[in-house]
Amino acid sequence: MSGGHGVSSPPDSAVAPLGQEQGVGWLHTMLLIRRFEERAEQLTMRGKVPGGVHPAVGQEATAVGFAAALAPGDTVSAPHRGHHHALAKGVSPDGLMAELYGKATGVSRGRGGSMHLAGFDVGFIGSNGIVGASAGLALGDAFAAHYRGQQRVAVAFFGDGGINTGRTWEALNLAGAWRLPLVAVCENNLYAVETPTAAVTGGGSMTRRAEGFGLTALAVDGQDVFAVHEAAVAARARALAGDGPTFIESQTYRYSGHGSGEGVGAYRNLEEVDSWKQARDPITRCAERLSELGLLAEGELDDIDTEAREIVEAAVRFAEESPWPAPL
Repeated sequence: MSGGHGVSSPPDSAVAPLGQEQGVGWLHTMLLIRRFEERAEQLTMRGKVPGGVHPAVGQEATAVGFAAALAPGDTVSAPHRGHHHALAKGVSPDGLMAELYGKATGVSRGRGGSMHLAGFDVGFIGSNGIVGASAGLALGDAFAAHYRGQQRVAVAFFGDGGINTGRTWEALNLAGAWRLPLVAVCENNLYAVETPTAAVTGGGSMTRRAEGFGLTALAVDGQDVFAVHEAAVAARARALAGDGPTFIESQTYRYSGHGSGEGVGAYRNLEEVDSWKQARDPITRCAERLSELGLLAEGELDDIDTEAREIVEAAVRFAEESPWPAPL
């Protein structure tokens, strides 16, 4: 599976065996992420969350589709926009919200904030604010797995802004040369902060660039959790078989601005944003597909949404009631 000249879509047979519990679980996690991100941005604007957040509203399918393909021993590293990766990998909503507040019960004990998250108990080895650094973290863990003879993989998520940084390709070059069990996932939401990615990416194709480093590379519809999951399963199997790393360009979109409070129309027209929301929303598409497969009952989506909102509000109460860290 190589070449970045089109976006892969799974055949019906790829999703037909999907069980109700698994499919509805994907939907639940995507809704949990959406409501968490929306609430976090609200709280930031009200002064509750210091330092701001980088919402991933609209990008839920990439995180969830991948996380569902991973085993407990597999690891994930993430960039500054990493709440959705953390929640998809199993980080507690309570601990994550408390971290945003800077409370002692947060996943980084209140000292990391939105961009510096960790959940080592569930294989989330960290997010950070250095563009492209997640590839280096995953490289190190993939090397550790290879060196120790462990059957597991490391997944690096990074944004399209990271595609033009040297540290990203230094890491992927070594992963390819040493055939390490690494999966590199570029979440291409079309804009690096406010710069259109296509305008600053030489050669016009991320996947062709990755192929030049000897990586198997493909593009996938990042708004389709089924397509993402299929690509993730194949990439993980390839890594465990000793066939080396895979580069995946997940073509997605963020509905919010780059950071909390940024107007969505500052550098892109509202018609573009509305088009993605109306035609390619990952939650709507997942719900429609599950309904077609007979795995989602009428009215069940509203129930799942209600439960997700309740979990988020419980996380807010937990954060509000938690103590501040002791001074160092």
